[in-house]
Amino acid sequence: MITNRRDFLKLSAISSAVALIPFKTVAKSKVNKPIVVSTWQHGIAANKAAWQVLAEHGKAIDAVEAGVRIPEADPNVMTVGYGGYPDREGNVTLDACIMDENQNCGSVAYLQNIKHPISVARLVMDNTPHVMLVGEGALQFAKSQGFIEENLLTPQAKKAWQDWLVESKYAPVINIENHDTIGMLALDMNGDLSGACTTSGAAFKMAGRVGDSPIIGAGLYVDNEVGAATATGMGELMIKTVGCHLVVEMMRQGMTPTQACKAAVERIAHKLGDYKQFQVGFLALSKSGEYGSYCIQPGFNYAVTSKTGSKLLDAASIL
Repeated sequence: MITNRRDFLKLSAISSAVALIPFKTVAKSKVNKPIVVSTWQHGIAANKAAWQVLAEHGKAIDAVEAGVRIPEADPNVMTVGYGGYPDREGNVTLDACIMDENQNCGSVAYLQNIKHPISVARLVMDNTPHVMLVGEGALQFAKSQGFIEENLLTPQAKKAWQDWLVESKYAPVINIENHDTIGMLALDMNGDLSGACTTSGAAFKMAGRVGDSPIIGAGLYVDNEVGAATATGMGELMIKTVGCHLVVEMMRQGMTPTQACKAAVERIAHKLGDYKQFQVGFLALSKSGEYGSYCIQPGFNYAVTSKTGSKLLDAASIL
């Protein structure tokens, strides 16, 4: 309660000083744009495709869609799209989501026989009043938009599944099975952020299982005023903590991308207790073009492409 004129003047002075800080910070900061970052080594090729869009002053939303389509179509990337590891029934099921600078988003889950789930998710965003379509509904929508059904189970993935059937033991393998995602974040020349995330999910999962990758806030989140984040690793843990939304909110409070990713990982690790048997990793990009990452286990890397070139970096980790 303001009790006298002196208190009122003191409060007014403080408020005026605080109000000026953001404007000074923005005026002096230099924005690193355009820039694109993505998870894992297969992000290098994905970034190359995204950069072609960004370098021509294209929109971030178009860049991230173009970028992640590369590993979706690559049979040698056995955790995304075509050639991805199947579930325990032998079916390749795909999840993806995409989000633009205006918080428009689209998502598909448990989609089968369609090579590019990210492009289906984009059309869910652009052409429907919904955010997420799943299973048979997602497939029917994809076909109505001109997508063609095709067999996504390659001989290599089929053999891996048949070998797994010998023991049928489901246990996550750190940095092997959990190379399950490509998440991509981009900042374009207009200063707008977008993100995309696509996966074939955990290898040999139960039929019907959906992870964090198609869930806005868990596997991907974009706030054009603050930054964006994407995740990789054990999807269930990102869902339980709404991990990517958490990272962005910590950036809103003033943390750098690396600090925000670290805080989110540490929160998950604290709640797990036995975190050493799991992998969780976050990658974040701020509105100013600063990027950062953090994970539980060493071995998670991410690709960065900007005007200065491309590089693959190792994320810092708890262990």
